[in-house]
Amino acid sequence: MGKVNSGETCIICEKLKPTGIHLYTSFICTECENGMILTDTNDPKYKYFVEKLKKITSPEIFS
Repeated sequence: MGKVNSGETCIICEKLKPTGIHLYTSFICTECENGMILTDTNDPKYKYFVEKLKKITSPEIFS
């Protein structure tokens, strides 16, 4: 029997989710993606999303 994949860990909410998008090597769940799209730049949550997305711009380098 194969292992059942129940999802991936979202870099925003850090929860295991079944659907979302991949941005480079990172995964963003559908709920967080929708939240980012609907958040106004004046909303305090906007800064939270920006901070979480900074993880994407610094990929891990393995030597």
